[in-house]
Amino acid sequence: MAKTLKPGDKVKWDTSQGETHGVVEKKQTTDTKIKSHPVKASKDDPQFIVKSEKTGAKAAHKSDALKKG
Repeated sequence: MAKTLKPGDKVKWDTSQGETHGVVEKKQTTDTKIKSHPVKASKDDPQFIVKSEKTGAKAAHKSDALKKG
């Protein structure tokens, strides 16, 4: 699914609290940090920065953890 997600797409993912909904902000292809948490990403293994609709918190997820919706 990595090639089909783009900024602005609505997505959902599973958390320990249940399903969470949010919006893709960007495709991350280099290492970065979100609130001091390291995010390992590369062109061959990108992650997607998503923003939770409920809390506004940002997180990084691999494409296989995200579903459109």
